[in-house]
Amino acid sequence: MRTVNVTAALRCTSMPESLSDALRRAASALGEAGVPDPAVDAELLAGHVLGQGRGAVQAATIRGDVLDDAQAATFEELVARRAAREPLQHLTGTAPFRHLELAVGPGVFVPRPETEIVAQFAIDALLASPSSEPVGVDLCTGSGAIALAMATEVPHARVHAVELSPEAHAWARRNTEGQQNLALVLGDLRDALGELDGTVDVVISNPPYVPDDAIPRDPEVRLFDPALALYGGPDGLDVVRAISRRAWALLHPGGTLVLEHAEVQGAAIRELLAADGWRATATHQDLTRRDRATTAIRA
Repeated sequence: MRTVNVTAALRCTSMPESLSDALRRAASALGEAGVPDPAVDAELLAGHVLGQGRGAVQAATIRGDVLDDAQAATFEELVARRAAREPLQHLTGTAPFRHLELAVGPGVFVPRPETEIVAQFAIDALLASPSSEPVGVDLCTGSGAIALAMATEVPHARVHAVELSPEAHAWARRNTEGQQNLALVLGDLRDALGELDGTVDVVISNPPYVPDDAIPRDPEVRLFDPALALYGGPDGLDVVRAISRRAWALLHPGGTLVLEHAEVQGAAIRELLAADGWRATATHQDLTRRDRATTAIRA
């Protein structure tokens, strides 16, 4: 990775700097470091420093606002860390997910926009249930993003979330605290929630599905996402196999399974689900037209 002298790139003078100039220098430094959307990230970091949204930051640049010394120093430090490819969400401490703003940081997988589409399949299944109190389960919940989306968007549902990692569980607990229709469990999905067997309407998971020898290209993923949330065995499907067996026990006949996966794994997942007895297996694309989720029905 190319080394960038971010401090020099940002502040070449001790005079007060306009927000517009600071953003321009930050975007240049982030672009040199290979950050995919340098101008956007610069504005979001400035917004974090100023306690403003991105639109307000853009308005402030038009007004010609100036950063004070403390703001400039904080912004400079954050840009340097982002140039080292520390995830933007770790720096701001938050990640958007559907209508939610989640707390995230080291030790938990940062929720991705494509998972918002995957969550919709589970939400739709809960809404379609004839039960007055449908039950949803999120296995490998991580930050709690999917579980919290289900619980808030289907408020008459009962949602249960399971996470193996104590570090990720702490973030999920923080995000889901006070959500009355959501129960969070620290444990192994293979034997969790036995009291629910045969009663669940939908099971969803965004499991670790990266093959062990497929090292992610993006530094934000490779260096900062926890390995437990990434790697799923030699073919990436070890946890998917365990979910297939556990979801079969949890769901009632006719219940729905939703799995997120890599775009090349749809056929393999349909095959293993069919071998386990699932019916109506189907793979669905995300908004970028990549295969992203597979659904199946419990026979």
